[in-house]
Amino acid sequence: QGSEREIAILFADLRAFTRFSEKKLPYDVVFVMNQYFRAMGEAIENAGGQVDKFIGDGVMALFGLDTDAGRGCAQALVAARDMAIGLRRLNQTLAHDLPEPLRIGIGIHAGTVIVGEMGHGRVMSVTAIGDAVNTASRLETMTKQFGAQLVVSKRVGKRAGVNLKGFPHMDLDVRGRTEPLAAYIIADALELDRVLAAAGLAKEGKTKG
Repeated sequence: QGSEREIAILFADLRAFTRFSEKKLPYDVVFVMNQYFRAMGEAIENAGGQVDKFIGDGVMALFGLDTDAGRGCAQALVAARDMAIGLRRLNQTLAHDLPEPLRIGIGIHAGTVIVGEMGHGRVMSVTAIGDAVNTASRLETMTKQFGAQLVVSKRVGKRAGVNLKGFPHMDLDVRGRTEPLAAYIIADALELDRVLAAAGLAKEGKTKG
């Protein structure tokens, strides 16, 4: 059954992966991708989120399905920090297999969406659709424009009770929205550690419940 819920949505995507895959054997590409998906999936799930789907070299995740929106927003921020940690570890592990370190862009937004089991046949899963989902995806795309690892809407920080005011912020013109969206531009998601610590969310992967 479908229902309206306020949740947080996270999109992440690898940067310049097409260039990497063109220079590697298919076996090597699959190996690296599976290592990447495992690291990102564990960061999301350990933070209390749910992997919605893997899309090419990207991932969509939902937070707050089993709790409230504020908790979901906090979990999404922790997940972004932990994804950055996981990617750093992965780059260290695969240093001899990668011509250059893997890089990601992450976008996070929160809002009211329709949540329900959607799909066809065996490809059925609980997912979310709505403006907030589209906006989160577009914030992820905008990380390329700003050369940043994370773009997160002001709404997410406010609902999470996390003070993001020390990061650069601006009103963004997001395609599909009539009004500008206030967002923070974070060059490295690892920089979230200090504000998460101040909000009592310092420990890696400890935000379930």
